[in-house]
Amino acid sequence: MNYQECRAYIDDSAKYGSVLGLDNMREMLDRLGNPQDELKYVHVAGTNGKGSVIAYLYSALSGAGYRVGRYISPAVYSYRERMEVNGEPVSREKFAAYVTRIAEVIDEIVKEGKPHPSVFEIETAAAFLYFQDEKCDLVLMEVGMGGDLDATNIIRTTVLSILVSISMDHTAFLGNTLGEI
Repeated sequence: MNYQECRAYIDDSAKYGSVLGLDNMREMLDRLGNPQDELKYVHVAGTNGKGSVIAYLYSALSGAGYRVGRYISPAVYSYRERMEVNGEPVSREKFAAYVTRIAEVIDEIVKEGKPHPSVFEIETAAAFLYFQDEKCDLVLMEVGMGGDLDATNIIRTTVLSILVSISMDHTAFLGNTLGEI
């Protein structure tokens, strides 16, 4: 697939919704060789302030000479800035190659009767492949919806977890109190 076809594939994947839990993510990443396990992370969670914390760290660490990956959602200016390394967004060609590879794995998973991964799970898997290929020293990873079952919680090599302010958000999935969220 080319870049536009990959974007359409991801957009079309929204129709499958999401299945809470990490099983889909584990299944997909196992088949992709678990690229996330070769990286080190700063994992940033919370309701408000994640983007600012990541922007500060990204500037400081890349300025200090580290090869830093950044994964954010949503993007501010362009879709590809969701995943970038030292100021360079993932190229259209690389993104297309990652999503094409992921789509092949998803076809196998779905043929076995397992659920189709969500849009966020697909994008997160693409980011892991990208950061692995780019040999990042550190990846600044923003959670999606948050909670224990967030797709980014598949990472096991976190060197620092940052929790910014928590507010009443995603209550239908995470709970009705700040403690549950």
